[in-house]
Amino acid sequence: YGVFSESVAIDTLNGTLIRDVKPGEVMVFTGSGFESHQLANEPHPAHCVFEFIYFARPDSVIDGKLVYKVRERIGRELAREHHVDADIVSPVPDSGITSAIGYARESGIMYLEGLMKNRYIGRTFILPGQDLRETAVRLKMNAIQDNIKGKRVVLVDDSIVRGTTSRRIIDMVRKAGASEVHARVGSPAIIAPCYLGIDMATRQELIASYKTIKEVEGLISADSLGYLSIDGLMRALECDKNDMCIGCLTGEYPVEIPGEKCRKKQTRLDDFSKAERPSQAVSPDSL
Repeated sequence: YGVFSESVAIDTLNGTLIRDVKPGEVMVFTGSGFESHQLANEPHPAHCVFEFIYFARPDSVIDGKLVYKVRERIGRELAREHHVDADIVSPVPDSGITSAIGYARESGIMYLEGLMKNRYIGRTFILPGQDLRETAVRLKMNAIQDNIKGKRVVLVDDSIVRGTTSRRIIDMVRKAGASEVHARVGSPAIIAPCYLGIDMATRQELIASYKTIKEVEGLISADSLGYLSIDGLMRALECDKNDMCIGCLTGEYPVEIPGEKCRKKQTRLDDFSKAERPSQAVSPDSL
């Protein structure tokens, strides 16, 4: 027996997926098998929605759902909610690929890769510093000019966290000759931190927590911006939102977060205080 974070690791070892570990379950492995002990009397699932959106490999199975199919449905829902006249649908590789395929299939717009990824650069939004993230974006992507030049591009990404990656990539696509760049995001706006293990620590780092969609659109230099709705995401997941952890999307968490109510109250007070002062222009380079 073995325990793995993703089912794809079992495939690599030519193993067989038996089942998922249940919420509140402790498993004890012995020489003759394993024992299951349920510590929570009323276990309630609240799987991290970001596993389906971003972290998991498309060929993994989570809670009986193939991640590839979920992301393809995300793209279809995104096309229904935010259609735009365009020449090509292009993904931000790699995590945007499957959703871009779904968007292209639903919209009837041609799917064509416009960006090539450097496979030796890791995920950018979880790097510890702004300078490191911006450097990584420049090293990570390169535009395929012949596929982009003169075209209206629907650029599909899995999410926008800080806005750093989106702004740099859209700038790259424009420099490659795109006539229009329409950003489409396969998740709702991320407005709250994650206190349960993901490096999204403060509201100030999350561009959608203090900017309107129109403001984010301007700051990332997109011709238009469309986020998937929470209802659209749940349709793609084929589940109820109460069965997922969507705290980063709503500010409501499956467990009580110590001090979170105080932090939200302070954020509202800070916002009120700022509203009383003269508005200050925010440069995209400061984000």
